[in-house]
Amino acid sequence: MTLAINTPVSASAGTSASRARKAALGSFVGAVVDWYDFLLYGIVAALIFNSEFFPKVSPAMGTLAAFATFGVGFLFRPLGGIVFGHFGDQLGRKRMLVLTVMMMGLSTAAIGLLPTFATIGWWAPALLVLLRAIQGFAVGGEWGGAALMAVESAPTNRKAFFSSGVQVGYGVGLILSTGIISLLSATMENAAFKSWGWRLPFLFSVVLVLIGLWVRSSMEESQEFVDTVERGHKKVRLPVLQALRNHPKAFLLIIALRLAELFTMYIVTAFALSYSTTNLGMPREFFLNIGLLVGAVSCVTIPIFALCADRFGLRRIYMIGAVIGLASAVPFFLALDARSTVWIVIFAVMLANGAHDLIVSVQQPLFTELFGTAYRYSGAGVGYQFASVVGGGFTPFIAVGLVSLAGGSWHPVAAYLAGGCLISLIVAACMKRPEGAE
Repeated sequence: MTLAINTPVSASAGTSASRARKAALGSFVGAVVDWYDFLLYGIVAALIFNSEFFPKVSPAMGTLAAFATFGVGFLFRPLGGIVFGHFGDQLGRKRMLVLTVMMMGLSTAAIGLLPTFATIGWWAPALLVLLRAIQGFAVGGEWGGAALMAVESAPTNRKAFFSSGVQVGYGVGLILSTGIISLLSATMENAAFKSWGWRLPFLFSVVLVLIGLWVRSSMEESQEFVDTVERGHKKVRLPVLQALRNHPKAFLLIIALRLAELFTMYIVTAFALSYSTTNLGMPREFFLNIGLLVGAVSCVTIPIFALCADRFGLRRIYMIGAVIGLASAVPFFLALDARSTVWIVIFAVMLANGAHDLIVSVQQPLFTELFGTAYRYSGAGVGYQFASVVGGGFTPFIAVGLVSLAGGSWHPVAAYLAGGCLISLIVAACMKRPEGAE
């Protein structure tokens, strides 16, 4: 099997260093806001939503229901990718990125104000699902636009590094969301935290949104979009259909390549938090602290890995990450089963900062190079978000289900994680080398 991808996107000769820096900063700050909101939901779902919004079912079913609402956000991400991608290819990247930040922040703040089941009954989980869907719709348009603003504005030989802020934003969002929950959990009584303390991090999103809007309003439109689409009059009527028609394999390629990234991160940060507290009786603070650790480390590792990718090749760096994920799957669960805190931390870092960070450091240029400029927002964004549904949103849900079916055993989850990494590795190995990437 041989899968080809296009030659890399070339930055316009007129792209200035100032434009590149502003685009990188705007992409980073917006990503922080969106990922803080999106990841905060997953953390609170593992700790609070099962009892506060689904109290009429068993604890196990409540956890499944909470993670199902977590997955709803992922279902709406492709729709967000289609809508924001369409208008991003028609009207420009900057306008859509301002809208995604605003929509994400307002829906997150609304969750913080939402009454629980005890107050309004089944309306509570219904409204929770609705707000989660809005979150998913907003973040669905975020990655494509943020990645394109950074990649299209970056110097030709520094595209991975300049666009790595999109993924560093994920790490900072993880630090902020996990850190504020950890702080509240450590300083508040459990009853108070369950009653109202969990709402504070959602309301804090308003502050982040104001910062994000301020930074993104100062960004300039992507020079490549201006040169190729606006001045070149190459607007496509239905960009997503054009992307599908011209590059149908690219969508499947993105899905397969994202499995290793999605499985490693969500099993470590969402599923393991629930599994360790529910099945192993470990304190919730332990995995919250792991989330803080891997988020902090990623702020260093992702830019370093991106620099290496610019020098040694995108695909080579990606494959190293997939191998690390494959090799660490079983040891991570063995460490969990043994309740060995040292080895749990080591293999959590291997999965989240070794495998995951190596992989995401190259995704922005690797995925956007698959599509032409006139329909790139739609193509790369929709492909990325469909992959999030397949490999991300329901990973904690599937993992909890596998544990239940196996009578509490972790073995099928380890196989699930290893299988995803193996698929990604095989697909990457079969790709043709992008010209100039290796």
